[in-house]
Amino acid sequence: MTYVHGYTERETQRLHEQSLILEDLLHSGTTYSPQSAVLEVGCGVGAQTCILARRNPGIHLTSIDISSESVEKTRLAVSAHGFDGVSIQQADILDHPFEPESFDHIFVCFVLEHLADPLRALNKMKELLSPGGSITVIGGDHGSGFWTPETNAARKAWNGLIDSQQLLGHYPYVGRRLFPLLTKSGVTIKDVSPRAIYADQSQPILLDGVVNHIILPMVFSAEQQVLENKLVDPIHWKQGLEDIGRTASLDDGTFFYTWFKGLGIKI
Repeated sequence: MTYVHGYTERETQRLHEQSLILEDLLHSGTTYSPQSAVLEVGCGVGAQTCILARRNPGIHLTSIDISSESVEKTRLAVSAHGFDGVSIQQADILDHPFEPESFDHIFVCFVLEHLADPLRALNKMKELLSPGGSITVIGGDHGSGFWTPETNAARKAWNGLIDSQQLLGHYPYVGRRLFPLLTKSGVTIKDVSPRAIYADQSQPILLDGVVNHIILPMVFSAEQQVLENKLVDPIHWKQGLEDIGRTASLDDGTFFYTWFKGLGIKI
């Protein structure tokens, strides 16, 4: 599977910084009882893994990722924090080693947008849930990115990220699809709701965090695919990245983006 953001050290840093900035926004309302068997699908570099382990002490957490490199990074992150009860494995959710109904809960964050067939993946996950078990899914929606001041170059750069992801056959707008996807998977939906973030110069630390530690490095990570596929010309790409980054330092700079979080129960 090709990951639009790549596996660089800068991407690892972005994912960890992003997880901490968005922790309360995305993890609020998600609590697992001690001794619960929880499966995290697509653990990446372990950014969400560490939050799950810290916020839910006593759970039996299994975290999987298709990338061996990501699995090693997750192991390092978990070890550095001294978390117990975490099993980290290289596995593909479409071809996994687990028995049916072997987990009480499944957690999926920033994964479905990178899959060619997210519904197939959800169906596989549902098979792993015990009756009454829950699945929590979080995904972004790149169509919800708005900022001030917006320049033509900045919008071109943003659209370059979107186009490069779509070129891979993936779904940069998956957030708005969570309800129909979960419905088609057959779980009973308890909630699908937007988790929006807005920042301006009344919150300069948050604005800098959103722009320079989440959004800008996320767009930049697609540079190779954007330029190789000539989705944006190099001049506009470079200027667009500069313009997005400048948003955080301008008096009238603002940024808005929406993730969506869904919760379903297997009946």
